[in-house]
Amino acid sequence: MVKRRFSLAAAAAAAALVVAGVAGCGSTAQPIQVNLAASEVLTQAAQKTEQVSSYTVDAVVNATDPNGQSGKLQGRMLYQGKPTLAIDLTVDTAGFGDRELPGGARAVLQGDVVYVKVDALNKLVGATKPWIKVSLSEADSRGEVQQYLAQVQQFDLAAVTKMVTASKDVKQVGTESVNGVDTTHFSGTFPVEAAVLLLPADEQQRAKENLAELKDVKFDIWVNGQGLPAKLQLNGEKQGGKLDATLFFKGFNEPVNIETPPADQVGEMPSNVPQPSPSNS
Repeated sequence: MVKRRFSLAAAAAAAALVVAGVAGCGSTAQPIQVNLAASEVLTQAAQKTEQVSSYTVDAVVNATDPNGQSGKLQGRMLYQGKPTLAIDLTVDTAGFGDRELPGGARAVLQGDVVYVKVDALNKLVGATKPWIKVSLSEADSRGEVQQYLAQVQQFDLAAVTKMVTASKDVKQVGTESVNGVDTTHFSGTFPVEAAVLLLPADEQQRAKENLAELKDVKFDIWVNGQGLPAKLQLNGEKQGGKLDATLFFKGFNEPVNIETPPADQVGEMPSNVPQPSPSNS
């Protein structure tokens, strides 16, 4: 089930991959002064991400299974936690092996209601409106909708930042500019099993699936002058399967405009929505 802090995930999360105040976005921003151990810097970053009120994330996730089939997820998410919860997730590219999602997907969450726009799903179930409205209280039994909601956790800022704190070998690499923002670069690895346990119980299983049950994940994280992640890369491999994800975070605590679709373009979820096969869950 998606998370209520985020409260959809995530979140991102997120990662759903923060602190009050807008992150510096110009060349005058200074790298974080690392007088603390690298692990302490990550711990403080994770604590700050818990307080973020809004952010934007762009992400690209590539994966390969042990059989050599590859897949890709690319998209962006706007997140607003206050005054009311709202999320706008756009998936431009989604596919695995010979299965793709033509036209991508879009999901808008407002409170306890999610609006989903997926052309392929609409054609499959014969929906008459471009958008489908679903209450989150019903989403657990709506397999296809849950698939798209599940993507949110891969974008969740708080979740992905929390997981990297499980690292026992993180070290500072240097200082670099990320999209015009001066940052400090850290690198290390974390055991997936330990990292997932740092998340709320209702997010742990989905996090395992998103990480393809990898044993260890190598990460690189770029922290800005406010102690917040500007970029995160995750790389992992197990029994021939691979994961490669890159997330860019920006717009911390900046106003976002997330609107629900026009009422005349919204229909109810058809009762004949197919459930996903175990390989797609």
